[in-house]
Parts: sequence; structure tokens; C-alpha cells
Amino acid sequence: MELDKTYSEWYFQADYDLEVAEDMFSSGRYVYCIFMCHLSLEKGLKGLFNKRTGEYPPKSHNLLYFVERVGLVLSDSDLDFLFALNKLSVPTRYPENLKELIKEFNQVDTEKILNTSRKTLQWIKQQ
Repeated sequence: MELDKTYSEWYFQADYDLEVAEDMFSSGRYVYCIFMCHLSLEKGLKGLFNKRTGEYPPKSHNLLYFVERVGLVLSDSDLDFLFALNKLSVPTRYPENLKELIKEFNQVDTEKILNTSRKTLQWIKQQ
């Protein structure tokens, strides 16, 4: 596969996953909205990794790992956001008790995560 098609595919999937996150938010499934936000940014960062290095990205879900590997310079607030989203990825990906997890996330907090993810993905793709 050509390099351009490879990172473009990552970006396409990142956009698609963000649309799924928006659908999950609209339906009140906040746990899965947050999971899809993480997945979207993960794929965006993997696309950027591929674009910059020409290599297929390593199998990792750690957003900060890719930020470091790509050499992105982020503000403290952006790093804090990615750190927090990283921490949320495990319980939203593999919930130990889904009923309890559902109670933890509300519309206001989830909407902030969704909006910040949207802005962050756009920024990643501009790099």
C-alpha cells in the first residue's frame, strides 16, 4: 500500500470513529462516546505517525506514546486532556461493571470530551 493511502486511511477511520462518538453522544451512550473519542484520536495519531515516519504504527492504545514518538509539542492543557482520556480508555474499553460506569458519565462532561476530541483531531490532521 502506498504511504499516502496508508495515513489517509488512518485519518478516514479517525473521522468515522468521531462520527460514531457523536452518534453515541446523541443517543446518551456516554461511555461509548468517550471510548470512540479515544479511538478516533488514537487513529489520528497513528496516521500522523505513519505520515511522518513512513512506518506502520506500533500496536499501542497510548495516546501520549504517539505524541512522544511523533514529537508533537502540545500545551499543558492539551497534554492534560490526552492524559485524562488515556486513563478513561481502559475502563471504557473493558468495563468491570458497566452499570456503575454508566452512572459516572454525564452529558455535560461527555460533551466537553467530545468537543475537545473534535478540536484535537482536527489539529492532529493539520500537522
